Amino acid sequence: MMRRIAVLDAPTNLGLRPPTASSVPGCAKAPGALRDHGLLARLRARDAGCLTPPRYDPGDWRPGDGVCHAPEISAYSLALADRIGAIIDRGEFPLVLGGDCSVLLGSGLAMHRLGEAVGGRIGLVFVDGHSDFRHPGNASYVGAAAGEDLALVTGRGQPDLAAIEGRRPYFRDIDVVVLGIRAQDEYRLDLQAAGITTRPVPALRAEGAARTAQWAHEQLVDCAGYWVHIDVDVLDPAVMPAVDAPDPGGIAFAELEILLAGLVDTPHCLGVELTVFDPDYDPDGAYAAEIVNTVVAGLAPVVAPGAVPPRLLPPGPAAPAPRAADSRPEPEPLPAPAAVPAPAVAVEPIGPDPTSDGAVDDLGTDPLGPGLRRRASAGDEPDPARSGIDIA
Repeated sequence: MMRRIAVLDAPTNLGLRPPTASSVPGCAKAPGALRDHGLLARLRARDAGCLTPPRYDPGDWRPGDGVCHAPEISAYSLALADRIGAIIDRGEFPLVLGGDCSVLLGSGLAMHRLGEAVGGRIGLVFVDGHSDFRHPGNASYVGAAAGEDLALVTGRGQPDLAAIEGRRPYFRDIDVVVLGIRAQDEYRLDLQAAGITTRPVPALRAEGAARTAQWAHEQLVDCAGYWVHIDVDVLDPAVMPAVDAPDPGGIAFAELEILLAGLVDTPHCLGVELTVFDPDYDPDGAYAAEIVNTVVAGLAPVVAPGAVPPRLLPPGPAAPAPRAADSRPEPEPLPAPAAVPAPAVAVEPIGPDPTSDGAVDDLGTDPLGPGLRRRASAGDEPDPARSGIDIA
């Protein structure tokens, strides 16, 4: 018996600001670029199709108007949550190919529905080069959901994104583990005050990727299961500059591979999403190939002989009260969400997907040490034109 991976494309770029006044972010092309390097065949995965996002059009949005594309992101998140839930109901392991980090709202919504159905809490392992924790309580304005996704899924921000279906938060602060942010992250003290557990790159590297994965498991021991978010800008731009906001001080491909393998090597890991790779900065496809190699090796435990399907743990003890350092007022209670059917978490017979035939759904509209550096040359320097993109 083995778990089967189902690959779902979520090529949204709605959460990013335009690189220039006349262009759009290229991360919407990421799923296609990764598929072109044989990702599905190498994983022996089922093609769960593509959820096409609404058209990218900031229009006359200005700072102070709230999150750009908020109605479109909200609608897309609802549809994405439905698709992820259907994959899990089949006993499969979803691999969601973003797109920008706003896909976390859809997966977070799916996890909250699942937690409610089984009477437990679902955790989040957030692997990202940036904390993405900007919100109205710590910034003069918000605007790009891909730089605010962790804040939104932990209940901070405008209700049409942070409380879809009246669910707020999608993940509790104590059920979130943040890995791979830079030591100087702008919001690191806010994470600490909220009680969100973090392991920045220096600590991750000191402890090692394998031990860090095990440590993340231990932090979420009271959760019924957990979801994994991976933004490829956790990688150092010396080896992976094809992102919208490259930031020095990241990890290497080999470390990401080990970390991913450790995180998914348990039936309590419910799925993975991959975000922010931008093929516009990868003209020869070399970085796409590196990502595919890393993902295939990292997900090997999922499809190894003897791997078991996702299994939710019984509910843990009641969550402790917020830590004293957390001075943020609790959000006001929202209406209780409608009941949802309990998902099937046992293995289901693998047959045609009743929710997808592979067709597209349209919503309308130095310090990488020896042996770790796979690709670094003068030609791999980040594009200075990208440094002003505000996603973190």
